Amino acid sequence: MIDMNIYEEGQVLLINKPLRWTSFDAVKKIRNLVRTKKVGHAGTLDPLATGLLIICTGKFTKKINEYMAQEKEYSGTFTVGATTPTYDLESEPGDFKSTENIKEEDIRLATKYFIGEIMQIPPAHSAIKVGGKRLYESAREGKDVKPEARKITIKEFEIIHIELPTVHFKVVCTTGTYIRSLAYDFGKALGCGAYLSGLCRTRIGAFTLNEAMTIKEFEQKIKNSL
Repeated sequence: MIDMNIYEEGQVLLINKPLRWTSFDAVKKIRNLVRTKKVGHAGTLDPLATGLLIICTGKFTKKINEYMAQEKEYSGTFTVGATTPTYDLESEPGDFKSTENIKEEDIRLATKYFIGEIMQIPPAHSAIKVGGKRLYESAREGKDVKPEARKITIKEFEIIHIELPTVHFKVVCTTGTYIRSLAYDFGKALGCGAYLSGLCRTRIGAFTLNEAMTIKEFEQKIKNSL
């Protein structure tokens, strides 16, 4: 039996966010399961991304900013030879270019341009506010609003496997990094375009995806405790 009051007192839950769920969907589900109003997450994952989501309940919601500031690790895939308006598969690929002249050494060499402290422009389709309005809202209205570049640090950028047009990668970076923007900029460096076709967050600070529960596993845990 679990004393449900522990969630009001404060817990840190490591959740493996399902594909196509928003981070808020996960928070809402957890809030309903633990019957606690104070529930929040420490760092958004896009709906098409999976992986580690830190969810804090009760008094531990005060720790959210601390967890959000920690280093992140991702694995995923870029698809080269095309771009999309959202820099991922939320929109349709276009502007197709040939990749037949792209060599493995070109792909591995291109990572070096992005390692270290760099300036990155967030995607136009993102939740950042410019002039009090979220960028994705302006983008949907057809307005061309350019977000300002932000300083980020990419500590590791490793190519794991290449099977064109798919490139498998691993990235370790600071908070605020958009892997979608990295995909777009990486494609520009190659000269053929690229978009993010798969993403999984595998680590936040010392917390790893291996420690995380699925939503279904957590739901079963709560049911077993009642």
